[in-house]
Parts: sequence; structure tokens; C-alpha cells
Amino acid sequence: MTAVGPPQEAQASDEFFRMCREERLTECYPDVAGLLAGISGPDFLRAGQFLGRLDPEAVLRAHPGTVALTVAVTGHGTLAPLVPVLTAELARHGMLLRPVVSAFDSYVFDLADPGSALYAAEPDVTLCVLDPMTVFDEVPVPWRPADVEQCLAAKLAVIEGIVATFEATSRGTLVLNTIPLPHRFSAQLVDHRSRAVLGALWREANAGLLRLAEGHPAVVVVDLEPLIAEGVPLSDPRLSIYTKAYLSPDLLALYAREVGHLARALVGRGKKCLVVDLDGTVWGGVLGDDGVDGVEVAESYRGEAYRAFQQTVKQLGSQGVLLAVASKNELSLVREALRDRRDMTLREEDFVRVAANWRPKHENLAELASALNLGVDSFVFVDDNPYECGLVRELLPGVTVVQVDGDPALHVGKLVRDGWFDTRELTAEDSTRVEKYRDELVRKDFLDSFDSVQDYLTELKVQVRLGPVAERDVPRLSQLTLRTNQFNLTTQRLQQPEVRALLGDPDRLVLSVHSSDRFGDNGLVGAVFARRDGEHLHIDNAVLSCRVFSRGIEQAWLAALLGHARAAGLTAVYGEYRPTAKNGIVAGFYPRYGFTEAGPADGGGTLFRHDLREPVEIPDHVTLDENITGGRA
Repeated sequence: MTAVGPPQEAQASDEFFRMCREERLTECYPDVAGLLAGISGPDFLRAGQFLGRLDPEAVLRAHPGTVALTVAVTGHGTLAPLVPVLTAELARHGMLLRPVVSAFDSYVFDLADPGSALYAAEPDVTLCVLDPMTVFDEVPVPWRPADVEQCLAAKLAVIEGIVATFEATSRGTLVLNTIPLPHRFSAQLVDHRSRAVLGALWREANAGLLRLAEGHPAVVVVDLEPLIAEGVPLSDPRLSIYTKAYLSPDLLALYAREVGHLARALVGRGKKCLVVDLDGTVWGGVLGDDGVDGVEVAESYRGEAYRAFQQTVKQLGSQGVLLAVASKNELSLVREALRDRRDMTLREEDFVRVAANWRPKHENLAELASALNLGVDSFVFVDDNPYECGLVRELLPGVTVVQVDGDPALHVGKLVRDGWFDTRELTAEDSTRVEKYRDELVRKDFLDSFDSVQDYLTELKVQVRLGPVAERDVPRLSQLTLRTNQFNLTTQRLQQPEVRALLGDPDRLVLSVHSSDRFGDNGLVGAVFARRDGEHLHIDNAVLSCRVFSRGIEQAWLAALLGHARAAGLTAVYGEYRPTAKNGIVAGFYPRYGFTEAGPADGGGTLFRHDLREPVEIPDHVTLDENITGGRA
């Protein structure tokens, strides 16, 4: 079989615009993401303009599984140019944009009034785009730094009020941004001392904006300074003066890229595992030819570039990204290199698995996905070999492939450019994820030593703790709803404010599921969201980490919940299942435990009912500690 490489830009553009001419974009929307991966520059913007003409509802009728996001766009200046590139960025990640664009300079009216049209649209994400003229339009002429300081303070106060109103009104995410300082304003101060004062005041105000995210979980602040550092202009003087578009199209494109990364994380499409090749990717040279001491990893012209790449990979791994190796090499040599080269940044213990053999890499990736109980669409694969990259693209299309070229100095930029592992917030679980997944592979080896699964489960000594949610658990519960795709009965994605709102509702029951076994503590692995409705209990959703499938944990919490309902004098428990492309593993969950089909659910999917006559038993191999007195600790 001949491997296909990444689509050449001309080929991808030709195919996309052929779809446009033939009016097949709606029909072929699932193919758009792959084509956009090979399109850049003006063609990418053109693609967004064509995509923006689609009827989102028609796309959803043709492809019901498509993730659609309602995104409100408001700000001080003209922002219409942002919409096409934002449309393309979301489409590149397989999502569909429903834009709600406000009038010029209406952000205060939109966001300070709970009854505004913006809030009525119930956006999932609200972009409040701030630009330098947000401040300088209100600075008197002539001006001194003290005048700017006064305006900055007033703007921060307004924005803080907007944040408070937003959190009280909206269930979505508010995206703010730092405000870059144009040279044309600082240059209007002829003395360097005043310029320094202005720079300090401006940066202090931006620091205040960035800190808003610390105390407000619904707020994300995009820092524009690193984007401008990529070399794009802050503004176009003519567009700024004539059309009131105060941020350049190139800067808005980079901003849209960052929003695309955020949107992907918000809908649970962030990546979880980074798999790297070795020869030509992690180090220079060929291990089998050059030997352990001959490969380049540091302290040479190219070796320093490889060290920078290794440091980046290690940094990602330290924040919960699972690291693995897929290399055509002898395993013993690879282990020797990772263990004995003192200048090697990455070590064997940094990886959950090192697959070094002569098998096709797509087979190693598929096997790793199975061992970790992850979908291949959770993987990012980095390799310098076009053939290997093309083969993985063709045979495992769900894997995100990052092809690095012969210059190792460019490896880091290509890896981090698209924010594949971006998340809203790190949790305590993230810092121990690698160890937990490594333990999981030990459990699988332990399983292989038994003749039956039941014997394995008995010796595994599973313990489950089901109980109320503590405040410290809120980020992890939100993360579970956002990132869990397989054991997720209704795929309701909850941001932290939404979790807290459920905890504060006396008719709601929110429970956390912790587990441990003979190999250690698995941590907070699941959550149950239910509500009391008269004599009935409705399970709105339940999620369980893919790390702990098939150990009886789900049966244990369900048995406890049904027992709680029966003891409370309720007459039935209802549960809903909404099918997605990834949660088929739980399609039979409710019938397996005595629920009967009760018709279609209001939000789509199927409703199931348990009449509480026959109890569900806690598995013999599970020790359960339950405390279902309420939803919050």
C-alpha cells in the first residue's frame, strides 16, 4: 500500500473550492477539517468566507453529530473580519460556528445588560475583543501618562462590572484579551521617562486583565503580546482610520486560532497523548547506525535544537499529557540511550510506554490506544519521516499527525503551534496522570496472569467511594464532563460555574466517584448528576474515566443510587442515554441493570426507567463506601 502524505496546499485548496463550486460543502462537511489542515494564508480566509454562507441548521440536519458552538462577538472596533477566519478555525477542528455579531462599539451595552440580545442568544462563548482605541478614544488631547492611567483604571472597573454581570447571567465562557500598546502612541511622548511611565502603566493594566481569570472561572484572557511577537502587525493604519478596524487582519487571524484551541478544549476535543518518533525527531542521527553515544541530543550545533524539543516534550508531560514512543529501533538500544546518556533530557520514566520495534507505527499506535483505553483521536503523533506520517494519516485518520522536517530548530514551533493539549485549567489529577496510566498498564499485565477476569477482579481489590463533592473537586468534575467521551451517558459538557450552580440547587444531587485498588489510588474518576422530581429521581448524566472501565465501579455507584432512592420512598429512577460517535460502549448500560425503555427523552436520545422492585447488587469484588446525603460536602 502506498502511503499518502499530507495534502499539498494546492491540492487541498483545489478540492475545497471544487466543493464550493459544486455546492457540496453541507454534504461533505465532515471532510472539511482534513482539507483545512492543508490550507493557509488568503485561501484559508476565503474558505472561511464560503463556510460562513452555510446554514448551520442544514449542516446539523445532514450531520447530527457535528458539534456546534454559538459564539458571540462584541467589542469596541469593527470586528466583522474576525468572523470568516473564526468560522474556518472552528471548522478545522471539526466544529460548526453559529456567530452572533454585535454592532460597532456595543460591548458595554451588550455585556452590562442582562436583558441584552447577546445574552438572549445564550452563547457558548462570548468574545469581548479589546483594542488600544478602547482606551485612547477617551484620552484627552493633549495627554500625559496620568491621563492614560485614569482611563485605564476606569476601563478596568467597567470590565470588572461586566465580568460580574456575565457570571450572574450566562452559562458560557467570556473571552477577554490584553490590549497591546501601539508605538504610534508611545512615540507621541517626546521624553523617554514619560514613555517608560506609560509602558509601566499599560503593562500593569494588562496584568490586571490577566488576573481576572484567576478569580473568575468563567473568564479566559488571551494574551495578545506573544501573538504580536510572532511578527504580525498590531494594526493597519488605513483600516484603523477609515473602517475603525483597530486590530490587523493578521492579528485577528492569530487570535481566532487561539479561540479555536479554546473551543476545542471546551467541547472535550483536546488531545491526551503525545507519541514521538526518536531518530530525527527526539534526537539527531540513527540510533542503530550511530550508537547510543553517537546520536545528537545536546551540546552541539544541532544537538541543542533537539534538547530544546526534548525539554518542550518533558514540559508537556509534566502537566498531564501522556507521553509515548513509537520508533523503529531495537528496544534494548532505546532503553540504553534513555537511561545512560547523561545529556538526555527525556528518560524512560517520562513515558507511559516505549514501543521500539520493527512493526508499522500505526499498529503500535492502535495497540497503545487499546492499552490506555483511549480513542486514537486523543493522540498527536510527531515524526520526521513523510512516509510514516502519511501511513498513519491514511490508516488511522483520527490521529493528529505533526510532521517535522530536517531542521530540528523548527520542531518546537510545529509541535506547540496548534495548542493540541490546551485546557481551561489544570487539576490535581493532571499532575499524577502519567503515573496513573503507567499503573494502568501494570494492571493489564496483572490481568494477563489470570485465567479469568473474575479472578483478576477479586485479586484487584477494588474500592469505591461515592459521596458529596467538595469545592476542591469542582475543576476535576468539570474536566471529566468536558474530556470524557466514552463513558458519558448524555455528553453534557459543564463548565465550572455550571457545576457550582448544580451544587447550589437543593433539588440536585451531584456525587463524586473515587476509586483505588491494590496498585494504588486512582483518584476522582467519575461523577453522577441527578435531580429529584416529585417521587422520581432522574439521572441527568454520569461520567467515568476510561482508565477504570469494566471493574464494576459503575455497577457499584448505580446500586448505591438505586438503594438511596428506594430508602427515600421514591417510586422510580429514570436515566437518559444520548448516542454519540464515541459513547456506544454505554448504549446498553441502563438495560443491563434492569431499566426498561420509557420512550424518547426531551433532549434527544432514549429515556429508561427502573421501578426499584429488583435491587442492583454491588459486585462481590468491590468494597463500597457511600455517603449520599447531598450533593455537596
